[in-house]
Amino acid sequence: MTGYVSAVPASHSQIRHPNGHVFTDPLGGVPDDVWDRAAGDRFYSSAFWLRLVALEPGAVSGGVHVDLPGGGSAAVPVADVEDASELANPHLRWTELLTERGLPTPPARGLLVGQRRGYLAHLLATPDADRAEATSTLLEAVRAVGPSGHDVARVALYLTTPDVLALRAAGVEAPPVALAADAWIDIPDGGFDAWLAAGSKHQRSRVRSEVRKFEAAGYRVEHRTLPDAYAEVGRLSAQTERRYGIEADPAAYVEAFRKHAELAGDRAHVLLCSVGDEEPVGSCLYMHEGDTVYIRAVGFDYDELRDAAEYFNLHCYVPARLPGVRRIHCGIGTADGKAFRGAELSPLWLLDLTEGSPLIGRDDDVLAHNRAMRAALAAKSPVVERAMPAAEWDLFC
Repeated sequence: MTGYVSAVPASHSQIRHPNGHVFTDPLGGVPDDVWDRAAGDRFYSSAFWLRLVALEPGAVSGGVHVDLPGGGSAAVPVADVEDASELANPHLRWTELLTERGLPTPPARGLLVGQRRGYLAHLLATPDADRAEATSTLLEAVRAVGPSGHDVARVALYLTTPDVLALRAAGVEAPPVALAADAWIDIPDGGFDAWLAAGSKHQRSRVRSEVRKFEAAGYRVEHRTLPDAYAEVGRLSAQTERRYGIEADPAAYVEAFRKHAELAGDRAHVLLCSVGDEEPVGSCLYMHEGDTVYIRAVGFDYDELRDAAEYFNLHCYVPARLPGVRRIHCGIGTADGKAFRGAELSPLWLLDLTEGSPLIGRDDDVLAHNRAMRAALAAKSPVVERAMPAAEWDLFC
């Protein structure tokens, strides 16, 4: 289900309220090229990606786009959510995310600020925009559109630290809640070999050992596009979800990836891992945009694996060898394992934009959670602690 909410203010106090609009477009009725001028190189906020994830069930996708009084424009993706606790994607259920952390939660009905897949949200603005003006105007617009009432929330998920700081400066009173560590691997000029040489002695030894194990296991890696491999991706992704306690019907996953393939075409790439002519036992769906690879879904038939570091070979080492790749977005999850292989871990935050948020005044409780999460991650190893940039984590921990 897709939709739009759009606001185009002439000034901060003149925002058009489009609550009666029919929700039919995931960009708020804005042409793709106009949206992408604000999105820039933020792939998970691009028109292409937002149209793709609008295929997800469980909410109504939309976009807030504003022209700024001082010039330029700003935008942010949103979704109209009837009940956050019933969202198909558990990583977006803000009521559960906060309750699990022992924190008060805003209503389950409301507006999700951010996209529904990707777990990396940004406030968007054209290069000519004043950043502070863009943030304050977007905040006002987000609070004005969509469902209204005292029992309606506005919750931003998986925001970066700079955007949290901008929103707090614009007047958001609720403290940010640490959700996850976002992993990025930088590949220097010279590619995989140069990256490996630049790592620590322990990292070089680990990576070389895992590459050798994978090769000795006899695996064959095939490069395909999603239209040619959606069935394998769906089947294997469902098995991985079930392994981690998420209900996953393989047929539904195959159908979902089929729909994604129809829209994405050959922009969506797949690595399939198999032995000889046997059915694939591993898959990695990724997007290759510019010099960056975005890992989207990794799936395995765990009963058929050979204990040969299959996850990190498909998730990191094979993508790192692709021509022209200089960055790999490894995403959330398995943060310590990614740090051991050279990733930097940046914090991602939940920020409740709801006026009168129940988190206002609970700074001590939120900071205690944030500190505990950071400490637990850092305690795994000095390697992991060094991978967490203090300039980002210290601000709210």
